[in-house]
Amino acid sequence: MMHQTSSKLLRMTDDDRPYTRDFKDLFATLMVSLPLTAHRVRFSRYEHTFTTEEAITNLGSLKFSQSNRMPDPRDTSRIVTTTTTTTFSMAREMARNTLGRMLEARFIESVDGRTDFSSRNSVWQLTPKGMHILARFCQRNGIHQRHVNELLDSPRNIMQLVILERDPETDAISHDQATIDVIFRRFAGDTGPNLKSMSTASDSDSMNDYATGLVGVKMQRSRRADKDAPYVFTGKAAFDWLMDCSTTVAKREVFDLANLFIQSGFIEPVGDERHGSSNGAAPRFAASKTQLYAVTQKGMRVAGWITSPNGTVNGEATVAQRAPQGAVRDSNVNRMTIIIRDPALRLLFREYLRETHCEENLAFYVEVKAFLNEYQRAKRGSSPPRPDVIRETLASAYSLYNAFLAPGSPCELNIDHNLRNALAGRMTRAVGEDEQMIQSLDEVAVLFDQAQNSVFKLMASDSVPKFSREPKYASILRERNLESMLAATSIS
Repeated sequence: MMHQTSSKLLRMTDDDRPYTRDFKDLFATLMVSLPLTAHRVRFSRYEHTFTTEEAITNLGSLKFSQSNRMPDPRDTSRIVTTTTTTTFSMAREMARNTLGRMLEARFIESVDGRTDFSSRNSVWQLTPKGMHILARFCQRNGIHQRHVNELLDSPRNIMQLVILERDPETDAISHDQATIDVIFRRFAGDTGPNLKSMSTASDSDSMNDYATGLVGVKMQRSRRADKDAPYVFTGKAAFDWLMDCSTTVAKREVFDLANLFIQSGFIEPVGDERHGSSNGAAPRFAASKTQLYAVTQKGMRVAGWITSPNGTVNGEATVAQRAPQGAVRDSNVNRMTIIIRDPALRLLFREYLRETHCEENLAFYVEVKAFLNEYQRAKRGSSPPRPDVIRETLASAYSLYNAFLAPGSPCELNIDHNLRNALAGRMTRAVGEDEQMIQSLDEVAVLFDQAQNSVFKLMASDSVPKFSREPKYASILRERNLESMLAATSIS
């Protein structure tokens, strides 16, 4: 049996917040560890819930194991099991603070109106957002525990989050203009405004308003019948949508995005705040039930509600008519390169892959990129690299292998047979100590780099042409001028 253990230290950002991916993994690991049974609050019974005390106790010592059984490539009569175990542990006060962060991120909610974790017996449940994050974690790691499946099979698990792209180094949400355009299109509602009656649009504290994540922020028609800005919404509704329907994890991130909408000219305050402060500064977003915001003409164009004459994206058929087959294939590789580098296109491409059940390809590509960066840092850190750092990096490799590459893994990828065998041979071989461990990591990194290239080519040849032709994304691709970017890449 191959067994790789990793004690997880939560990486913290410059503003003292856990890195989002680690934080989501911690949340999902906690949820899997909890019994999630029914609890009574007053006269109501709530299924799939947990108490403050249960959560704090489990956060004190969390363990998550990921295993794969496969034939030994050198002796098929033997079965080799590779297991990665990740542990989290924290003191009670830290656990309480961590639960507070999960509440702020809207992964969980109180069933009895609590806003903190001071009471041991308070009862909590996962939000639709929390269930979506848990479902992705379980899918990646092949978790099929009965109590988790029952929760994820519940009618509340219908959220389709906007997966925000983040900088791998700082964990900051990508906020280039193109990405803000894409996020705003989802926020406003790419099929048109989500109109509600005056009473329901202006004031609601329900997290179920956006249970699916597929509609835009709740809006109402402007009372002033403003032709340039006929649709308005409250600051509170905007805050709720950005927190409930995307992978934001802190209030500050929501305010940053909303302020970028204002700065981009997509929305503007209605009333006294419209022209900014007395010193000429742009108005700041307020998450208030009484502050109304209007979608501007520019915002309506970006949302796709009104036509926006722009460049065109040539479909593959057009390209094929004027270029030999090899050139088309090369152009798809170039398109894939552009998509990987462009956060806005990557966000859209990820959505497309999710819809076509191929998201694991992009997930693997991105995770291997992070692993290879981690590997390079480990090699550069000291000479020779510290054994604990090498061991941690190897644990990441085994986690990736067990999720994406091992035979029968939950997100098993379609890669070259010889490469798969080479990976199996390396990953099932014993890992030595110190120098041998470094050599093992070097060999693993080379193989993962090859697997990443293989998956890149697969996406370029199979998914990119279909994505480029997909009507749902055509208008956005036109506005992003993908073909112009492609031409520039070809020239350079």
